[in-house]
Amino acid sequence: AMAYRRLLSRHLCSGVAFKTTNTQVRHFSDWFPRNEAGELYIPMKSRPRRNRKTGGVRDMVRETFVSEKNLVYPLFVHDKQIPESIDSMPNCSRHTVPSLLDEIGEAYDVGVRNFLIFPKVNDALKDNLGTESHNPNGLIPECIRAIKDKYPNSVLWTDVALDPYSDQGHDGVISSDAKHGDDGRARVLNDLTIEQLCKQALCHAEAGCDVVSPSDMMDGRVGAIREVLDQYGHTDVSIVSYTAKYASGFYGPFRDALDSAPREGIQAVKPPKDKKTYQMDPGNSQEALREAVLDDQEGADMLMVKPGLPYLDIVSSLSQNLHLPVAVYQVSGEYAMLKAAAANGWIDEKTAVLETLLSFRRAGASCILTYYAKDAAIWMKED
Repeated sequence: AMAYRRLLSRHLCSGVAFKTTNTQVRHFSDWFPRNEAGELYIPMKSRPRRNRKTGGVRDMVRETFVSEKNLVYPLFVHDKQIPESIDSMPNCSRHTVPSLLDEIGEAYDVGVRNFLIFPKVNDALKDNLGTESHNPNGLIPECIRAIKDKYPNSVLWTDVALDPYSDQGHDGVISSDAKHGDDGRARVLNDLTIEQLCKQALCHAEAGCDVVSPSDMMDGRVGAIREVLDQYGHTDVSIVSYTAKYASGFYGPFRDALDSAPREGIQAVKPPKDKKTYQMDPGNSQEALREAVLDDQEGADMLMVKPGLPYLDIVSSLSQNLHLPVAVYQVSGEYAMLKAAAANGWIDEKTAVLETLLSFRRAGASCILTYYAKDAAIWMKED
């Protein structure tokens, strides 16, 4: 009888339907103990559901929080006279400078204070060296001055990379020969690229940005940029390094927004067909730690992982193994997938987005770059 009782109890507690032909066992409740009030109960000291019983209790014991203060809002800007919508990124636009200020103002009003701006550069200004990237009168310096003038307490990030300014869509300068190139193609010249990146970072710092964020993945660029900024008196300008930027399939909508996908220029030697010689292999995690240690040693103030959701393990690893804050970028492809699923009624957009942002924080991220920043801040206030 005792063995039968244990078997019955095990099936009931596991949720498995249990049937018997034993006519003597008709009332399952007869087999369970009763408390002093005569109520059925299962003897157990620990009941985790007690910490989930009401909203007040759940709020009290929640381990991870996300707020608008953790969000960075990436925005696109171009030099045309009117904003343009981005088809692959619903609700996102290539802004004019005035509309950019308006969008920042709307986000500012709901508590977002951190912004990252990306330029869509006129093709006529592009070349292999990306010389427009350090034009003090260029589009990004103009935006920096306008934003800091109107919103002096905003934290303004700028992207440091050559791909928006390159006539071949790469993050660096392309060689004129195929020596040591991948698949018989030209290669991205690491050290020459760093020289251009230092000029770009200095240009942005002198215009008044708070953070420069090199996304190029060149070896040694963090240390070089830190040295140049310090030498020119910009010791307070932070460096958020794209430490683990993977050669991902989730960047497509972003490249549409900036027209920054790799393409062939006028050179006789074909440029690299993709960015795999400098962005990281998606199969590698130990390499991310190596990159992180180097960026830490070179003076990075924060480390970034990109993309976000497919690389939560990398976010967690960097957070646990280094003593720098970790940022994570919820990239354009992740954003587009959420938008598409919501548009088709397959998910509740608000619930899914806030859950995703919370997962980044739970993995160890201090801040999150997301195109949902303004909407998420509104939704958080509703809750």
